[in-house]
Amino acid sequence: MGSSSSSFPHRNIYLDVDGKVQKVVFSQHSSPCDIKELLCSSSNLPRNTAIKLINPEGAMVSIDATVPANSPNFLYKVVPLSTSQPPAEREDMFQSLLTQVAEQFTRAFRINELKTEVTNRLAALEKRVEMEGLKVVEIEKCKNDLRKLRDEVTSRGGSRVNCSCKYSFTDEGKKVTPRRDVPTYPKYTLSQETIEALKKPTFDVWHWEHNEMLSCLEFMYHDLGLVKEFNMNPIILKRWLLAIQENYRDNPFHNFRHCFCVSQMMYGMIHLCSLQGKLTLTDLGILMTAAVCHDLDHPGYNNTYQINARTELAVRYNDISPLENHHCAVAFQILSLPECNIFANVDPETFRKIRQAIITLILATDMAKHGEILEGFKQKLDNFDFNNEEHVTCLKKVLIKCCDISNEVRPSEVAEPWVDCLLEEYFMQSDREKSEGLPVAPFMDRDKVTKPTAQIGFIKFVLIPMFETVMKLFPQIEEIMVQPLRDSRDHYEELKQLEDSMTEQSSFMSRLRKDLKSE
Repeated sequence: MGSSSSSFPHRNIYLDVDGKVQKVVFSQHSSPCDIKELLCSSSNLPRNTAIKLINPEGAMVSIDATVPANSPNFLYKVVPLSTSQPPAEREDMFQSLLTQVAEQFTRAFRINELKTEVTNRLAALEKRVEMEGLKVVEIEKCKNDLRKLRDEVTSRGGSRVNCSCKYSFTDEGKKVTPRRDVPTYPKYTLSQETIEALKKPTFDVWHWEHNEMLSCLEFMYHDLGLVKEFNMNPIILKRWLLAIQENYRDNPFHNFRHCFCVSQMMYGMIHLCSLQGKLTLTDLGILMTAAVCHDLDHPGYNNTYQINARTELAVRYNDISPLENHHCAVAFQILSLPECNIFANVDPETFRKIRQAIITLILATDMAKHGEILEGFKQKLDNFDFNNEEHVTCLKKVLIKCCDISNEVRPSEVAEPWVDCLLEEYFMQSDREKSEGLPVAPFMDRDKVTKPTAQIGFIKFVLIPMFETVMKLFPQIEEIMVQPLRDSRDHYEELKQLEDSMTEQSSFMSRLRKDLKSE
C-alpha cells in the first residue's frame, strides 16, 4: 500500500479488510491526514471518509505516526463514521433511543429514591449519635449498611458519567454552581514511543487533542504507582480528569494545554531526577496533582489586574494571591464531589496533609513569591536532606515553579508558539486596563513589547538562575534542561540585535527623507 525507503524510518500496521489481512506501510514522518488517506485507500473507502481505527479489543487507536505497531494476529480495523442512515435504521435507532430514555428516566427516579434514603439514614444516625450515643460496633454496622446502599446507587447509575463538575464563580461571589454534565472520553492506546517521549522535555505538546492529553495524564498516574498507592478507583480518576479539563477556560495561554504541559514536565522531571527513589509516593502524588490543578479556572487576567480592578476574587482573598487561592478552592470543590474524589480511600489525617501540601504548592506558583522561595531553597542546598520534611517541601515548591514556567526548556518549535499565546493574553489584559484607566505594565503593553524584549530578561534573570540552582542538586538536568535555556537566551538576543539594527536603519532613513525634503 505505502512505500518505504531505506533512508526514512517506516512503520508497518496490519488491517482487517473484509476478512483479509492488508499490510500498510508509511513513513514515521507522515502527517495524520496522510495516514488517514492511506487507511481509507487500503480499506476501499473514499479518501475523505471520516474514520476511526479500532483494535480487536474495541479500543480506539490514535491515528498518527506513532500508532502502535501490530501483527497479522492482532489486526486493526478501519471503521467509517457514517453521517447518514437508511430510513429503517433511523426508525430502529429512534425506537431504541426512546427505550433508553425511558430506562434512564426509571433509573434516575430510583436513584433519587435511594439518595433520599441515604440522606434520611445519615440524618437519623447523626441524631442518634448526638442524642444518646452509639456503640462503636453499631456505628460500624451503620457505616457498612450505608456503604452498601451507596454502592447500589452507583451500580444503578449505568455507564453514563453524571459528574456535573464545571464551576462558575459569579462576580457577586456566590457559591459555585455546577454546569453541564461531563462526558466520557475514549480509551487510546499509547505506543511505546509516546510513553518514552512523555518522560522528556522534548515532548511536542501541540500534536495532541484533549482526549489524548487526558489519556496521557491517566497513564502518568498509573505509571507512577499513584492509583495503587492511594487506592484510587480508576473510573473516578477518569471523571476527575474530565472535571479538571472542564474547569480550565479557553484562554490564549492559561488553558488545559498549559495544564498538560506543566503536568508532563513534572512527570519528566520525576523521571529525569530519579525522584521515585528519593521522595515518597505521597510526595509524587502531591507534585502531580498540584501541577494538574495549579491554574484551574484562570480568568486570563493576572493578580495585578485583580487587585487594581478590585475584583471579587481580590476582595475575597484580601489581595493575597487571589488567583492561586482561587485555583486551590476550585481544585478542592471538585475533589469534594464523591464521583470526582481520587483521594476517597485515603484516611482523613493523610488527606489533611495531602490537601495542605497541594495548597502550599499551588500558592508557590505566584511569581510575587519567586525570590523568597528560591532563596529559601538555596540556603538548604549545601546540606540538603531528603529525609527532612522542610527541605523536601522547599524542593517541591521549586519543582512546581520550574514546571509552571518551563516552556523555554522545550525545543524552539514547541516553545515559541507559547510566547505568542502569552503575549496575546498580556495584550488582552493591557487593552482592558487602558480602557478601565488602570496601570499598565510595560511588558504587557502591545505598543512597547516584542518577543525578544519579553523573553530575554525573563530567561536571563528568572529561568536560568532557578534551573541552575536545581542543577546543583540534580546535575543530570544541565544538558536536557539548562542548556536549552542558554540556547534560547542566545536566540532571542540575536533577534533583539536584529530588531535594534532594523530600528536604527529605519530611523536613519526617516532622518534622510526629512533632510532631503528640507533641501
